Amino acid sequence: MKRALGPALKISALRMPALAIPVLAIPTLLFSGTMQAADAPVVVTSIKPIHSLVSAIMQGVGEPELIVDGAASPHTYNLKPSNARALQDAKVIFWVGPGLEAFLEKPLQALGRDASIAALDDAPGLVKLPFREGGAFEPHDDDAPEHESASGHEHDKADAAHDADPGHASDHDDDHGAFDTHLWLDPMNAKAMAAMITTTLVAADPANALTYQGNAKALDDRLDALDTEIKRMVAPVKDKPFIVFHDAYQYFEHRYGIRVSGSITVSPETIPGAERVSEIHRKVGELGATCVFAEPQFEPRLVNVVIEGTRAKSGVLDPEAAALKAGPDLYFTLMRGIANSMKDCLSGA
Repeated sequence: MKRALGPALKISALRMPALAIPVLAIPTLLFSGTMQAADAPVVVTSIKPIHSLVSAIMQGVGEPELIVDGAASPHTYNLKPSNARALQDAKVIFWVGPGLEAFLEKPLQALGRDASIAALDDAPGLVKLPFREGGAFEPHDDDAPEHESASGHEHDKADAAHDADPGHASDHDDDHGAFDTHLWLDPMNAKAMAAMITTTLVAADPANALTYQGNAKALDDRLDALDTEIKRMVAPVKDKPFIVFHDAYQYFEHRYGIRVSGSITVSPETIPGAERVSEIHRKVGELGATCVFAEPQFEPRLVNVVIEGTRAKSGVLDPEAAALKAGPDLYFTLMRGIANSMKDCLSGA
């Protein structure tokens, strides 16, 4: 992150002979975009999808720092000394919440005491879905609420509930782990989180409020366009059943009406037993599941076991952007990548 010029450096520069720095250059030095960026607060984010949303809103002001970088996963991450220093220096910290980044809970209490900490699973207007149990999921009911979500009705109901009761969206029955925390895999949830990110940044850095708010509006429009694009992409294959490595895709599934029929494991940090693997193998055969999807940062051997002796193909989905470069466009690359992988594998391309 860029830092402001120190007072001594500013003063010595201004005292130099006029021939060394022309008068017209001084306003440029003092009021350039570089100086504006140097005034940005230190902002730290937990995972790549959240970093991407924060980066988009901070464009022109500064660049947030990222904790879970590279191909690491929040399910198995160990905090590094450099991460601890970043948390200690932060003015604002964004994370999903203890249900996803459990490794951050105690460090935030110890190191983030001087920062504004925003748990985005508390964002008003979020649609939250409970964890599913067992390896094989029940088939969709055409009258079930998830299909309302695919057309946006469930989000409308969540917004209305929040308007009626401002405390509703923060009420998790005092249990942050009671719902699936892969919230960002619905662009409408991403919009809700972006709104909370903007409010938090404006409160912490009011001098750059107009930039944050303008960027947030542009991001909101892009997320609406992305939602329309993904609906069109997955429409031809949304009725074809498939299996995923772990149950991370409920929000994508409910938004777009696709048919995830089961997961090999509930959480990547838990190795499934032989009984569960056998159950999923049977499910693939019974359903004629077209694809079984692995994830790039986890051992694909189990996927090969599940599809052995079946006609199912294997594909790769990357819900946490392990294989993607961090930045403001990552969220859009992530979501399009999931949609493309599903479309290609399920269509037999």
